[in-house]
Amino acid sequence: MMLIRPIQRQDKQALLQLATKTGTGFTSLPNNEQNITDRIERMIATWEGTAPLSDQGYLFALEDTTTKKVVGISGVEVAIGLNEPWYDFHVGTQVHASKELGIYRQMKKLSLSNDHTGHSELCTLFLDPEYRKNKNGQLLSKSRLMFIAAFKEKFSERIIAEMRGVSDQEGESPFWESLGRHFFSINFTEADYLTGIGQKSFIAELMPKHAFYVDFLTEAAKEVIAEVHPSTQPARNILESEGMRYEGYVDIFDAGPTLEAYTKDLRVVRKSQLRKIVITTTESLAQETLLIGNEKYQDFRAIIANPQINENEIYLTQEQTQALSVNEGEQIRIVPLFEKEKK
Repeated sequence: MMLIRPIQRQDKQALLQLATKTGTGFTSLPNNEQNITDRIERMIATWEGTAPLSDQGYLFALEDTTTKKVVGISGVEVAIGLNEPWYDFHVGTQVHASKELGIYRQMKKLSLSNDHTGHSELCTLFLDPEYRKNKNGQLLSKSRLMFIAAFKEKFSERIIAEMRGVSDQEGESPFWESLGRHFFSINFTEADYLTGIGQKSFIAELMPKHAFYVDFLTEAAKEVIAEVHPSTQPARNILESEGMRYEGYVDIFDAGPTLEAYTKDLRVVRKSQLRKIVITTTESLAQETLLIGNEKYQDFRAIIANPQINENEIYLTQEQTQALSVNEGEQIRIVPLFEKEKK
């Protein structure tokens, strides 16, 4: 069984192992032991209620209960940009017109922005390549939304997700080569690493403060604005299926798109419901796959399964209730894993 649970201190080595597999452009899980240690401690402090708002975040592990191996990670930051500025580029339009000359031209421009300050952020989604099957990616991504649905008061009314932008097999980013390299004497891989260990604002402060025209970039750079890395497309598809949309903001380094939504409008938040648990000794499978999560803040658990349900109850096996850390008669939150079941 695949199980979502809160991160634990003993997961550090598993995260370090996952960090070796992420590749260039995945800034939120750097292969840096101190950074990962600090991140885990910050997450635990959030659950324990001792972290200030600016530091609060949640990190969830995907565990294969058969092998006890952590094979995936996903997170949520509660309020970004409160400790240091949160930078991105807004893709806007500049109009140049002369009625006398009969000239009217619209040109795209990029402007440095802090517009997402204070928003919650979905982040750090990574699944071991060997486990990219059996709806594991859906569980890993959407379980965070189930947690948000259960504890909406912990999060901002708006939520974003920065998507990894385009880079090649050598770790080169067309956008960085056309823009960022003019302001720094480092390559994209190094800039990417510095971002991952918390140096993003320092680097961003050296970026141009005034808007500049997209037409001044190379063709290769223009083509990747708001596009995602091929390995990130499935993650983008999942979030868009849940109601998140690109609204014209991109990452300052690789131009990957930022998806955003009102938290209350996310499908899992809108449509999840509570059911009372009935333990059954004979598992009777339904056609629809459900995302199932408990209502325990410090001991959150989530799985996917195909149990029978009615208007008031859900029928779970002893194994499923043990994985979810719940007992018969308790309330549990459910939602269809997909808007419409995918075969």
